[in-house]
Amino acid sequence: MQRLFSAFPNSWPGCGLLLLRLAAGATCLFGVANGVPASLHLALQSCGWVTAPFLAIGLWTPVAATVQVLISLPGCFLAAGPDVDHLVRAVFGASLAMLGPGAWSVDARLFGRKRFDIYRAPR
Repeated sequence: MQRLFSAFPNSWPGCGLLLLRLAAGATCLFGVANGVPASLHLALQSCGWVTAPFLAIGLWTPVAATVQVLISLPGCFLAAGPDVDHLVRAVFGASLAMLGPGAWSVDARLFGRKRFDIYRAPR
């Protein structure tokens, strides 16, 4: 699973990825299915509600971000008029899928770099 992430940056870049994850999760909760046909509305809305917590806490971030892209793209093309909100959600998801979750995420705790202390016993 670690191959899906480029790195787990800390400090300011990690804070930026945390903010990006929180913004992507919030946009997934609200209005992910606005403007789409009624037949797709419930499916897209339920996918958004399932994906948002994964993005917010940073669990399975590349998978959750890819799902966000897939549920946002139909809104770009199937909405009544050009809808920039769906495009912004897709860009959030694509950037998170490419960058990874950052150091302040569950993925970093599960799949991040490990530190091993090697102890040599006295002779």
